[in-house]
Amino acid sequence: MKFLTSGKVKDVYELEDGKLLFKFSDRVSAYDVKFQDEIPQKGKVLCKFAEFWFKNLDVPNHFVKTNSDTEIVVKKMKMLPIECIVRGYFYGSIVSRLEKGEISLPNDTSPKLAAKLSEPIFDPTTKSTRDIPINRDEAITQNIVTPEEFDWLSHKSIQIYKKMATIAENAGFILADLKLEFGKLGDEITLGDSIGPDEYRLWRKDLYQVGKIQEAYDKQLLRDWLTANGYQKQFDEVRQRGEEPIAPSIPPEIIDKMTQRYITAYEHTTGRTL
Repeated sequence: MKFLTSGKVKDVYELEDGKLLFKFSDRVSAYDVKFQDEIPQKGKVLCKFAEFWFKNLDVPNHFVKTNSDTEIVVKKMKMLPIECIVRGYFYGSIVSRLEKGEISLPNDTSPKLAAKLSEPIFDPTTKSTRDIPINRDEAITQNIVTPEEFDWLSHKSIQIYKKMATIAENAGFILADLKLEFGKLGDEITLGDSIGPDEYRLWRKDLYQVGKIQEAYDKQLLRDWLTANGYQKQFDEVRQRGEEPIAPSIPPEIIDKMTQRYITAYEHTTGRTL
């Protein structure tokens, strides 16, 4: 087994047969900043969620098998350099981007925080240290994907989002948005990477209220704490000076709450016990 790379939340190894091993950790990141503190049980939740989604989505994917509570084996493929984001609610970065005129909302959509969009939108980004929103023309002219690939990714990503949103709703949650990554196995575009609470926003349906910050069952809880305490603004100011931000310590109560919410999200969505 050969070590290949260490990402924000998982380590990747190449196996002797050419497949890849994903080892999920308890690490956490937010606003493209990696934290020293870890979230207990997070790696186990991410691993088991990945297995659940890959097995329950009717779309070709790279999943092979689960190797342990924190490891899955996947097929090796050439990843497309684009992050496929689907947004179903007016939340997150699109709020400030709308104010700056960088994005438009579907017709008949209220520009109130957490309002449901009349139709989910495909809102992809580049894959880099800091992900940058990119439209169809930019993705094509920069040779990131072909026109046919972009259109396929847009259609398939929204299709996957809708199916996942239905599963989440039946479990008492709202799937606000979703990030997917795809690669190629031969000539076939294939769903890859991982799918779990680090790739989407999940809200309690019974507590949902338009115009308010939602109770998050993902890492949004950490983002909200950072924003409320001025860290998000500090991160932006540090980057404007050409420096990299230093992560603050996460309060123990936030860590404990994140662990419990990750576990609750998994058990309620899948009907399984962690």
